Amino acid sequence: MKPMTRQVLVLGANGRLGRAAVDAFAAAGWQVLAQVRRASGGPLPAAARALSLPLADLPALAAAAAGSQVVVHAPNPIYTRWSSEALPLARHGMDLAQRLGATFMLPGNVYNFGSSMPALLEPGTPQRPDTAKGRIRVQIEAEMQQRAARGLRSVVLRAGDFYGGGRGAWLDRVVLGSLARRKLVYPGPRDLPHAWAYLPDLARAFVAVASRDDLPAFASLHFAGHTLTGDQLLAAVERAAASLGIVPAAGWQHGRLPWALLRAGGWVVPMWRELAEIEYLWRVPHELDGRALQACVGPLPATPLDAALRHALQDLGHRAQHADIPTVQPR
Repeated sequence: MKPMTRQVLVLGANGRLGRAAVDAFAAAGWQVLAQVRRASGGPLPAAARALSLPLADLPALAAAAAGSQVVVHAPNPIYTRWSSEALPLARHGMDLAQRLGATFMLPGNVYNFGSSMPALLEPGTPQRPDTAKGRIRVQIEAEMQQRAARGLRSVVLRAGDFYGGGRGAWLDRVVLGSLARRKLVYPGPRDLPHAWAYLPDLARAFVAVASRDDLPAFASLHFAGHTLTGDQLLAAVERAAASLGIVPAAGWQHGRLPWALLRAGGWVVPMWRELAEIEYLWRVPHELDGRALQACVGPLPATPLDAALRHALQDLGHRAQHADIPTVQPR
């Protein structure tokens, strides 16, 4: 008898993580339903189908996604709307998973642990958030655990800062934001470790966890990714750029993010205020302990750092060239 094809619903499939999840599940042989608010930015894999339905329309979305065993929750409001939208969106996702009888999968981050977090973050590390974003994250995960008594199966897969798969994160917005001017910018002290997650690898971890049928009603797992000091990251970026022919004749300049300006300007520029709230992530060393994830699913394929950064640069439009420096200004 031919085994039944498994089906996943990816919410927020136009986002960077959502699209990476669509690609990873499709490559693994799943049928994929990609929920989007607008037309997809690019062609979907053959095994994927777009659902242009709002997340708030639970009856219609549940009917269209009937038979899904897994719901990946990938919507991510912009920072200036995060405090008002993140929790309601997560509740919609949980409600939908319960209607479908599906496992709800949430991409977690390290906001939960606050500025007093230890250097090594394990799934059981106490969560002591001291920002609004962190408190909302804790509330979302608490609701996931509470709903286990009402039949919801859910998983938090926590990771560091995303990179790869396009624009919209710290690597492309800040570190590479001045690449065309021969300058790399690091947000904090360059001798402290910081957790990063290459999105295609993280998406494959979602597939591996989703494929398990023996998880507890609520599980929290950490994706180790790459843990790098600022110096290590910048050196790897320079190597990746060189592999594409991006080698400034006078060498790279290095800069830092002007946090004092962001804090002061936050009174008039809301996005600066939201970014300044999480400045501590760049001065508090942290690493995610991935041993529980590996014990759950076994060894995961991991893209070597230099290859991951090369792909990330290519995703941003930087291709192999012979010119001294790319002429495309990153946004």
